Amino acid sequence: MSSATEVRLAARPKGWPTLDDFSIVDTEVPSPGPGRLLVRNLLISVDPYMRGRMSDAESYIAPYELGEAMQGGAVGEVIESTVDDFRPGDVVQHGLGWRTHAVLEPQHARKIDPDVAPLGAYLGVLGMPGLTAYAGLLEVAQFKAGDTVFVSGAAGAVGSVVGQLAKLKGAKRVIGSAGSDAKVAHLTGELGFDAAFNYKNGPVADQLAAAAPDGIDVYFDNVGGDHLEAAIGNANQHARFAVCGMISAYNATEPPVAPRNLTRIIGWRITIRGFLVYDQYHLRDKFVADVAPMIADGRLRYEETVVDGIRNAPQAFLDLLGGANTGKMIIRL
Repeated sequence: MSSATEVRLAARPKGWPTLDDFSIVDTEVPSPGPGRLLVRNLLISVDPYMRGRMSDAESYIAPYELGEAMQGGAVGEVIESTVDDFRPGDVVQHGLGWRTHAVLEPQHARKIDPDVAPLGAYLGVLGMPGLTAYAGLLEVAQFKAGDTVFVSGAAGAVGSVVGQLAKLKGAKRVIGSAGSDAKVAHLTGELGFDAAFNYKNGPVADQLAAAAPDGIDVYFDNVGGDHLEAAIGNANQHARFAVCGMISAYNATEPPVAPRNLTRIIGWRITIRGFLVYDQYHLRDKFVADVAPMIADGRLRYEETVVDGIRNAPQAFLDLLGGANTGKMIIRL
């Protein structure tokens, strides 16, 4: 390939992003220079958190710069290196996605072994989403065997791992919500959830109450809004909530209505804790050692929604925000 392609932020979206908020630019393949390596990306990740970085509102992470290439998880092959620890042909994981070629400092590249797992797994079940699920369930929510667990957005890259891990580690009951009947069937079929419901088919609170007649002990929140309110309303005493995301509010132009039953947190002594995966990297080695064998022997299953071509990355991201994916959304270059 004689040229490189980048996806840049062209405008800060108001409400739902559109394709006009992105620009696709062809440029020269960069030169690594001393002490760096040049990587040709093979797969890039699109994730819900990226919507926040398109805005310049105060956040836990710096916003994308207008007119500059966006960033995100990627897996690629080293094609040129001026660093002793990396050679052409090495496969690495890094954070400069949304482009076909990336120049990296060695501390920002992590070698991975394509013989251990398919490359897409390093962006999903063995990557940031998998670690998010693992840390959120086990450390943040303090899951224990016998708990009843509710996961919102359960057919996504994070939620699908949360539910399966809970089952594998002795949950009494695992319930998931999703946005289509096909996803519900996937959760209760291939992924082994005890119950699941389509949140578009009726009030979430009523559907959760029917699916969890004995209440819930753990809630893993990817959605917020009516899902969070339903979880509070159906929580048992001393329930623990791990709040990972609130995708229902990411594109809102007005502040969302808060859950109307917050006072129940007091009487039922509910613990609600937000968390970021960036604070959980001390668990990465333990996570890989625990989860990789589950993947290898088929106990933990994962799905990918793969879109081909860097130029299709913006549309894939919009589709992700609309819930079109099952499992991890990946762009194959």
